[in-house]
Amino acid sequence: MTVPAPTLEVECALAAVRGPGRRIVVGVDEVGRGALAGPVAVGACAIVVEDGTAAPLPEGVRDSKKLTARRREALVAPIHAAALAGAVGWASPAEIDEHGIMPALTTAALRALEGLGVEADAIVLDGDVDVLTAALATPQRPAPSVHLQVAADRDCASVAAASILAKVARDARMVALHAEAPEYGWASNKGYGSAVHREAIDRLGVHVHHRRSWRLGSRPAPARPVETAGAAAPGPAVPGSAEPGVLWDDHGIWQERKEPQ
Repeated sequence: MTVPAPTLEVECALAAVRGPGRRIVVGVDEVGRGALAGPVAVGACAIVVEDGTAAPLPEGVRDSKKLTARRREALVAPIHAAALAGAVGWASPAEIDEHGIMPALTTAALRALEGLGVEADAIVLDGDVDVLTAALATPQRPAPSVHLQVAADRDCASVAAASILAKVARDARMVALHAEAPEYGWASNKGYGSAVHREAIDRLGVHVHHRRSWRLGSRPAPARPVETAGAAAPGPAVPGSAEPGVLWDDHGIWQERKEPQ
């Protein structure tokens, strides 16, 4: 089945809303959000739209998940050559544990945008949650417009290119981390929850590069307490008291971590 090629139609439309002349539109996408180990990476790819026209990105740019590792790696240099700028930002497992995955995504995205070295007029963000607008607004200037689009890595060429930059960079980082702890199989599973990875966690425990606030290993999560009639209601949950293998949300409430699709 042929994968449709993404276009720059959305990027050009966003530039038109900002007015005529030279506009910079940035595609943004994350990789590693659902992994058990390693950082989360956010790629950013800036393109120029001038009076409604944008130079094309390289032939073959697609959602990174639809490409082989070899094809993704071969596209990195052409993307950098064709785009105005490209960058990858990171948030570490420690930052994910301390702040939560959504704030960590914001941090990584801001670092990617800073790495571009350009001022964006508009941003295309893959997904349906705006993790950027509030963080980008300052008293000196309003935030660039942030356009949310589900499956933007499939449909928008700048976002597809950003996904490739982030995926190649993060895969390389996980291969490098594999040398520190080969038992977890990070070179192949890239930190995601494969059976080999979870079984290694059961046997060896967690590594410094694991997200320790997440449910790890293959053992089931602890059962939630069941209130009985007449029993006193439990006090508020305290994140610092979390048992191993339990994820706490931003309000200190227990929830089971489910693997992403």
